[in-house]
Amino acid sequence: MLEPTTPIMFADGTEVYKKFADKYITHSKGFFVLAPSGTGKTHYIKSQSEKHWIDGDELWMATNAHPNNAWWTTGDASSSLREVDFRSDLITLQAKKLGFWVMGASNLWLRPDAIVIPDWEQHKQFIAKREQNNYDGGATTDRLQQVINHRERIQRHAKSDVPEFWRLNQDDSTVPQFDSIEKAANYIASLV
Repeated sequence: MLEPTTPIMFADGTEVYKKFADKYITHSKGFFVLAPSGTGKTHYIKSQSEKHWIDGDELWMATNAHPNNAWWTTGDASSSLREVDFRSDLITLQAKKLGFWVMGASNLWLRPDAIVIPDWEQHKQFIAKREQNNYDGGATTDRLQQVINHRERIQRHAKSDVPEFWRLNQDDSTVPQFDSIEKAANYIASLV
């Protein structure tokens, strides 16, 4: 994985995506579900009986869109987040073109196909439980304000107040919002 200060460039990603295609089912149409940290994305993905959904973190790390550190907690978090989210959107867009279904928390301008915003009390419980049991990265209870801010930013996709640059080559319709990962995944499956 790249360090945050490593200059990046575009490269042929055929081999990376081939490895994902060997592990995950590709579809005639790709989709992206956006949900903040601590909503159960990784748990849902690991529990799949058939491998339809890719964990965005796995994809973004494999393609070097995400640096190899806790970039969301270091330095100028807002600047780092925008850059990493921009790079992640490029990768997610490509993965969708290849028929992959991606779930993740990184997003700057790409319109997701569904968003997940669970009840806040339940969301806090998910974060605390993961932090105490099988912590694998992401939001922690001492950074709940960051989670609140991210939830608000994600929720803008379900409203008509998304910034103009988010609509670049995308329609103006709102994005369906769900309160659980499972409901969003079932919605996507109903579209195909």
